[in-house]
Amino acid sequence: MNDRTTTLDAPATDSTLTCPFEGASPYDTYVHASVLNTLQHPLTEAPDEMGFLVTTQVMELWFTLIVHEWRTAKVAFVKDDLPAAVDALVRSRRALTALNGAWAPIAALTPAQFNGFRAAFGRASGFQSAMYRHMEFLLGDKSAGLLRAHRGDPAVHEALAETYREPSLYDDVLAYLHRQGLPVPAHVRERDVTCPYDSDPGVVETWRRVYAGPQHHPHLALGELLTDIAELVTRWRFDHVLVVRRAMGAKPGSAGSAGLAWLEQRAARPVFPELWEVRGDV
Repeated sequence: MNDRTTTLDAPATDSTLTCPFEGASPYDTYVHASVLNTLQHPLTEAPDEMGFLVTTQVMELWFTLIVHEWRTAKVAFVKDDLPAAVDALVRSRRALTALNGAWAPIAALTPAQFNGFRAAFGRASGFQSAMYRHMEFLLGDKSAGLLRAHRGDPAVHEALAETYREPSLYDDVLAYLHRQGLPVPAHVRERDVTCPYDSDPGVVETWRRVYAGPQHHPHLALGELLTDIAELVTRWRFDHVLVVRRAMGAKPGSAGSAGLAWLEQRAARPVFPELWEVRGDV
């Protein structure tokens, strides 16, 4: 026996962690957690509404990061800086993976659980998300009508209009490949970039040359990275369809859209279509 107490000693504490802050903590000053944590305002007593709000807000943050990375990649492609473009696309791939995982808190809502708060948000709908629309426009899925819907908020509308008017991420990829000596057709390079991008046989041939070439070439690696991104975007869209189908079936959408049918139509649109078509030609 010894004279030591059997009570566990209190863990050592770094004195810097217990010093009072002068005002907000440095962490909160940087992250603004106190602001983020005040943005959830459920409109009902339904127990599932808080999860729905937080999930939606988290997705908006992931949209913001993905748009940032795709814009970074676009700037790098214009400068013919493939390593910097690839780094940004890899970061966006990780963000897309996290975005897809964000469905989990609301993926199994029953119709009764969803109906417990659905009426409270009125005509609000996810398709009204301006940041998600930036994502779609950057992918080449342009829509003058969906841009026009934001005219009531001038700052949001103008920012989105800039994305609408500029080349998409894929347009910049194809322009980069052309400058590297690959035969991207002139009518594709000179197209009206405010129109939705559609598959072009000449671009399929461009990618066919890439995929028929050396299997460790940087351009083939770029094609596979873009395919990863396209797959993750498509999975997010179809997971959205499944979440809606499970929670509300084929009812009309809250903002007057066709609901499930509209989402299914949007989900079926291919992302970077020639990268999928070329797989049957190699």
